[in-house]
Amino acid sequence: MSDGWGSPEGKPMAPKQAAGPSTTVAQHPEKPVADWGQPVAFDYTETDVDRKWGSSGAIYEWDGDEGEIGPVNPELELELFGRPEERHCAGVDFSKIAEISVSQEGEKRIIPISNFKEAGLHPIMMKNVEMAGYRTPTPIQKYCIPAIKMGHDLIAIAQTGSGKTAAYLVPILNQLMGKAKKLAAPRPPPEQFDNGTAQYVRAEPLVLVVCPARELAIQIFDEARRFCYRTMLRPCVVYGGGPIQEQLQQIGRGCDVLVATPGRLIDIMERPHLFTLRRLRYMVIDEADEMLDMDWQEEFGRILSGGEQEEGNVKYMLFSATFPGAVRKLAKDHLAMNHIRIRVGRIGSSHANISQDIIFVKQELKREALLDLLRSLKAGRAIIFVNSKRTADEIDDFLFHKKFPCTSIHSDRTQREREDAMRAFRIGKTPILVATGVMARGIDVRNVRYVINFDLPSADHGGIQEYVHRIGRTGRIGYTGSATSFYTERDESLAEDLTKILMETNQPVPDFLQQYIPEGVDPNNFQMEDDKSDFGEEEGDTGDAWQTDGPKDGQNVGSDSWAAGGNTGADDAWGAPAAGGVAADGWGSGTKVDAAGTWGSGGNSGGDSWGNANNAEIDW
Repeated sequence: MSDGWGSPEGKPMAPKQAAGPSTTVAQHPEKPVADWGQPVAFDYTETDVDRKWGSSGAIYEWDGDEGEIGPVNPELELELFGRPEERHCAGVDFSKIAEISVSQEGEKRIIPISNFKEAGLHPIMMKNVEMAGYRTPTPIQKYCIPAIKMGHDLIAIAQTGSGKTAAYLVPILNQLMGKAKKLAAPRPPPEQFDNGTAQYVRAEPLVLVVCPARELAIQIFDEARRFCYRTMLRPCVVYGGGPIQEQLQQIGRGCDVLVATPGRLIDIMERPHLFTLRRLRYMVIDEADEMLDMDWQEEFGRILSGGEQEEGNVKYMLFSATFPGAVRKLAKDHLAMNHIRIRVGRIGSSHANISQDIIFVKQELKREALLDLLRSLKAGRAIIFVNSKRTADEIDDFLFHKKFPCTSIHSDRTQREREDAMRAFRIGKTPILVATGVMARGIDVRNVRYVINFDLPSADHGGIQEYVHRIGRTGRIGYTGSATSFYTERDESLAEDLTKILMETNQPVPDFLQQYIPEGVDPNNFQMEDDKSDFGEEEGDTGDAWQTDGPKDGQNVGSDSWAAGGNTGADDAWGAPAAGGVAADGWGSGTKVDAAGTWGSGGNSGGDSWGNANNAEIDW
């Protein structure tokens, strides 16, 4: 007997259940059990005249001639940070993510901070951190903030949702506090641009952050806008698809902190009369492994060393989720020999704050299964992942005609459509987002309640690592979330790794995956080993000896067992390994939005039940 979803062995699969022996036919709800709101048609008549792009977000500008900091701007402060009672960005369940192990390597031992007050932050930066809703540093922040303050080049390997953006923005901007007048390029006061009496200047950033996707660039820029508040440092962002003339005008008003996607960055680097890196002091490559997977090594060589930056004056930092050969080579070629390496957690891991359900569905019945699932859920933000742009359009159209408020995003959409989709998802106007892998990495949308893998990622779409990135869109920073995946016979190549992920995070393994449980393994007490391919040897490379030890039995959470030593013996001279301790607290990263009514509307907030967004398939 077969149910409506086509589970194997004639066993019906209701939403949010593992495969079981039931022989009853699955129920198909006639209508949703919750009010998702009304579908919203896209306004194709809107023009781009006077349109507010992601690159034109309000930033703090002060033309004072004295002092190191600017005065308070209450109106902008409210726009950037939201109301004081809404300034929180962490959930309540840190019990699982508090057990994440941390390891470090390098010639210098990094003493982690336990709270932001220990970080030696400038009072204004400390105030910005507090207003942004950060209460306790995440594991990556505990180590990166003091490492950057000590002046080291840095490699940081940490999974998505670990607070990497603040881990480099806060200490870098803090190091530049009070030095803007000395280091930054001169520029006319902002009112001269407003009244048309000023000429645009050549952009000469002190900080450059390169990231793979447009939505991620806008998200980092939004964080930079908060942390640059009152610092006299002017942030800007450039990315493909957006109007280049407006972006050039923005950086032409003065640019101290630039966030960029690689393609657009190369474009403006070819305009030396408008842009130069000669004043650069910090360069950050975020999601380095994803960009290098796209074979941009030559372009990165140009970005890292082909500009006018002064050799020896620039601190280089690579932030990545994995550590493949391309990232190793990039580090070898451009980072100082005495750089520090920090790794948080096991590469490819998830955490138990995310409930994972794998449901067997016949390929031809996926749409019906999706409709049943959505109708059975309480209303909340949901991201539905698919493997192709065509499928994204089709599922968006299908759900729209089923009266669900949805939108979609993929790399073939115009930049206007992409920004409109993210804005509508952020404020809850369309709480269901159908997306390709463009949304899988780095994007932080707070209070996403559900992730649905309509298509599980194939080997061509990133495999198990892509799966972990996708489900990481929910259950962030102490919140809990739910990830449901439709498994078909086409997904057999993912079955073994998927089973191991379920066991590692203490999730139930459905009947049809039981055969993939390794022999002699206790499913209730299983830990995956690190993927050694991430440390794959290149030609002529003997490899490094990254210490990956986590907490041992009896080791206190939060301990820091430093393993002294000299060279690792590797021909790349990585330095001495160190076994780190474990982060003893939660996360605490995020941004704000506002709630008005059921879903919220515009602005900033954190007090509603839907949360915030800002958000990235690779495109340039």
